[in-house]
Amino acid sequence: MPDDLRDFLRLALTPGIGGVFFRALVDHFGSASAALAANPSQIGEVPGFGPKRAADFVAARAAVEVESEIKRAAEHNVRIVPFGSPDYPIALTYLAGPPPVLYVRGSLLPTDARAFAIVGSRRCSLYGQEQAERFGGALARAGFTVVSGLARGIDLQAHLGALRAGGRTIAVLGNGLSSIYPPEHAAHAEAIAAAGAVVSEFPMDVGPSQENFPRRNRVIAGLSLGVLVVEASLRSGALITAGFAAEQGKDTFAIPGRIDSPFAQGSHRLIQDGAKLVQCLEDILEEYADLGLTTPAGEGRDVPSPLAQPLDAQEQAILAALDGDPLTGDEISRRAALPISAVAANLTILELKRLVQSVPGQRYARRTRAN
Repeated sequence: MPDDLRDFLRLALTPGIGGVFFRALVDHFGSASAALAANPSQIGEVPGFGPKRAADFVAARAAVEVESEIKRAAEHNVRIVPFGSPDYPIALTYLAGPPPVLYVRGSLLPTDARAFAIVGSRRCSLYGQEQAERFGGALARAGFTVVSGLARGIDLQAHLGALRAGGRTIAVLGNGLSSIYPPEHAAHAEAIAAAGAVVSEFPMDVGPSQENFPRRNRVIAGLSLGVLVVEASLRSGALITAGFAAEQGKDTFAIPGRIDSPFAQGSHRLIQDGAKLVQCLEDILEEYADLGLTTPAGEGRDVPSPLAQPLDAQEQAILAALDGDPLTGDEISRRAALPISAVAANLTILELKRLVQSVPGQRYARRTRAN
């Protein structure tokens, strides 16, 4: 790992520095290295820092052990992907305080920008499990990467549905990747990593705890274009994921259940509050008509790669917008008259097709034949 990335990791691992303060420090000083070299007085000038927080930060950063973290990641075949890296998901860059680093076992692909989350309760009915697997498979066959949290119940069935359909799936954990939680899902995690990725924002040896799961749920929502709640009680963490999705301007969907079932009360509350009621795959796909996804003709049909398809109207509009200087995602959205979620999803496809390239400053330019 290059020295600058070690500094990036050291800053990210400093206690008390989450995504918001990390970005504040890097934006203020220009790099992680400069932030680590700053004195308490200079740190105190950063918005959100005062003398006490600055002093605490300087004391804490000196105790961070980076090499052991790098070694632990290597032992578990985990890559450390820093914010700003080409492998860092574009969708997460739109969060107010994106994770400074992601730990990844498996692979993250540009096509994962077309991701959809399926979440629900750990305690669930057989009906809920069946619907989670059904929609996990259907969304995978339609061209989505299925995102969930590898938890017992609905989450696991959503992953398994995607795997059985031959699709991609991403599991986001609320603990470090030196272990899998719940432990009985370790073999499933290996299968997910082979067909997608297991990811976490937590350092390698952080164990699962209640306070970690809301952060995990925020990343699930951040990676996804929309969130489907299959079955959830009124106290289910799936409702937290749906809340994060709504805050991020993402679509929320819910599958209804029996009116007398405690497992469905949270899902019904979401529908009452405006989530779209889902009975079939078309209920979801019609909200993403601009992505050009279609309902598979039948079970087991291979999903055509987006890279093998001709440019659709959306991709053509993005290329037309990139007719001059590099633009940010928001600028492309305005010029192409497309929603930012659609721009983010299609930019990665166009990059993989080698028609667009990213440049410093989170901007994008049309690739010329010469490069």
